[in-house]
Amino acid sequence: MAPKADLFKPRGIPISDLEQVGLDADELEALRLADLLGLNQREAGRVMEVSRPTFGRILGRARRKIADALVNGKAIQIGKSR
Repeated sequence: MAPKADLFKPRGIPISDLEQVGLDADELEALRLADLLGLNQREAGRVMEVSRPTFGRILGRARRKIADALVNGKAIQIGKSR
């Protein structure tokens, strides 16, 4: 599922002044399945056709990147890893 937007940034700061965190498509999908749809890791792993441990690692990476961006005022670029 393609996101409606591919960049999120703190308001009032030009993108050229911000560090960016890249969120891969699989990380976005993991967030969607677990946090938006509420699937458990086993169910979400089946949807993504990966094992439960692999899904957990993908989800953990995504959550760390989002937390980094929110806490440290970074932009989030979806679809690009940085």
